[in-house]
Amino acid sequence: MNYIDTHCHLDGEEFAEDRDAVVQRAREAGCTRIFLPAIDVKSCHTVLDVCAHYPGYCYPMLGLHPEEVKADWREQLDAIHQLLQSPLPLERAEGEVPPIAIGEVGLDYYWSREFEQEQLQAFEEQVKWAVELQLPLMIHCRKAQNEMVAILKRYARELPGGVFHCFTGNEQEARQLLEFDRFVLGIGGVLTFKKSHLPEVLPACVPLDRIVLETDAPYMAPVPMRGQRNESAFIRHVVTRMAEAYGVSEEEICRQTTATAERIFHLT
Repeated sequence: MNYIDTHCHLDGEEFAEDRDAVVQRAREAGCTRIFLPAIDVKSCHTVLDVCAHYPGYCYPMLGLHPEEVKADWREQLDAIHQLLQSPLPLERAEGEVPPIAIGEVGLDYYWSREFEQEQLQAFEEQVKWAVELQLPLMIHCRKAQNEMVAILKRYARELPGGVFHCFTGNEQEARQLLEFDRFVLGIGGVLTFKKSHLPEVLPACVPLDRIVLETDAPYMAPVPMRGQRNESAFIRHVVTRMAEAYGVSEEEICRQTTATAERIFHLT
């Protein structure tokens, strides 16, 4: 069973004391690559550092997370854009891996709308970067799908694609997102939760080649690991549940999601 974890915060403090062991367990479980999203300027540097430590295995995504859009959002964006534009490979640190996507970006009105307008502006600016640099987007969206879709539609023809991270919605929401034909849905631990509707929603309207696997580690651990720190090795539980939902083998889930991840992120 070989798979890719397309969304893991492996640079986080939660992994500071045993990161090597976490990576080793991921390798042993069949995880062939891990993609790391940044959330602000500080984490852009920690993501790049971790990816440089595991070259050919960990890959960076740089962006400003909507929950990190505060009063200094313009300064944050300027610094991140500069990192994305760093010439390659001569002016990068030895071993540093070039970003494979812009993320984690998006809109989040779940907790607060204090910076609603700033979030909209920051997201649209980063969508423009995706067009400019032809890098896929790793999109986070909570309680803002209509606003997100409205922005993406302005650039749909020029965007190279991306992932709607942590999809947990219904059939109507899935169909709306899949209208962006170069985008796919990121599916993780929620699929295994007792009250999740995803085992019914996904087979009804989402082709297997429009899905990538993810953990969002250290968050969202799947059943039977709920309550624990999530990690890339735990995706095997998501694979098992997805295979049951689609009525195919676990190997087929891994094959299709890996091929899709490689296509979206331009990897071979």
